[in-house]
Amino acid sequence: MARLALQRAIAPQWIDEVFAEHRQRQYPRELLFSTVVELMTLVSLGLSPSLHAAATQTKPLPVSLAALYEKVNRTEPAILRALVQGSAQRLGPVLAALREQRGAALPGHALVVYEPDLGLVTDLVAIEDAHAQERSAMAPLIECAGAGELWLADRNFCTGTILQGWHQAQACFIVREHGRNSPALASSGPWVDGARIETGQVREQRIDLKAGFVWRRIELTLDKPTDAGDTVILLWSNLPAAVGAHEIARLYRKRWRIEGMFQRLESVLHSEIRTLGHPRAALLGFTVAVLAYNVLATLKRSVEAAHAAADETGAAPPDVSTYYLAVQIRSQYEGMLIALPPNEWSHWSDATPDVIAGKLLELARCVDPIQVRTRTRGPKTRKPAPYVEGAVARAHHSTARLLKRAKGGTS
Repeated sequence: MARLALQRAIAPQWIDEVFAEHRQRQYPRELLFSTVVELMTLVSLGLSPSLHAAATQTKPLPVSLAALYEKVNRTEPAILRALVQGSAQRLGPVLAALREQRGAALPGHALVVYEPDLGLVTDLVAIEDAHAQERSAMAPLIECAGAGELWLADRNFCTGTILQGWHQAQACFIVREHGRNSPALASSGPWVDGARIETGQVREQRIDLKAGFVWRRIELTLDKPTDAGDTVILLWSNLPAAVGAHEIARLYRKRWRIEGMFQRLESVLHSEIRTLGHPRAALLGFTVAVLAYNVLATLKRSVEAAHAAADETGAAPPDVSTYYLAVQIRSQYEGMLIALPPNEWSHWSDATPDVIAGKLLELARCVDPIQVRTRTRGPKTRKPAPYVEGAVARAHHSTARLLKRAKGGTS
């Protein structure tokens, strides 16, 4: 399933076409960019410990290792964004077909767009300067906003330029209020009480901006403070009045799914390759991890759809873990490549989304959902760490003697 989805998401010929279209100064010469991405994918999925190991363990490279690293270090940000956008566009129709079957170091950082309903990362803007503000990279994302879309963002993005850009693009937004950067108000209306939601009490007011826009401010008074100690959350939105304040507050809770996505990206995939310190090389490694994450999101949806359709008891579909999916892939992928070499997969690159989805469902029915399901556990209890003298913290102990003492023996 992973190999099939990878063939669809990052087909070598398509990657080289993206490189040719978006490159500015780089040239393919002897080393194709698709080969670079293939090697990075092995590292991201944990199939190889480093880029150096991936390059030496796979088929002989047409260039030296020094030339490979030079190619990686010069990868241009425009290519990275095109890869993420294109990969999401190639996988989106497959996920739509699956949904029909049923009935996500400081060498640089990235601004990521995540679509929670599909579970896909749909856009990425690479930022080479690690100290640059994320807002400085928002212009391309505002330009691609479309009518009817809903953008959810944290308070860092509550600025006049960003909000007005979305509004003028006829896109809707729900953004948390920022104390200093929020646009200036000309006036605000009285508070109107709304309904309660699962996390607290909601009310709203009309806000008139000095720039001439009329939007809404929603206040959510929390029953339990956030980890940062906040008891009240203020949201700005341009959604029409037909969408109630309580619904806006519930929708904003979906924004936290991107935090879960980043957590899975870090824990499941090797999104920060420590041996890559050059900004462009590190961003390429992160981008390939995002591509691999989109593949895992597709497999997750496939397994859930296949076993929900097969279950005749009416029980809820299994909640599949991307972590355990990755564990399964790592344990079996190398042997599968030996049994089925690359030429066995080339015809899947141009298969239609419906055909890809059908094959994924066929294979997913062979997966034991118990092996890849999410393991639930109780809430963690936070205990403050007791103060320990430095000499005690640095002391060394014999594990054998400690075990013997615990059994009642002498040390």
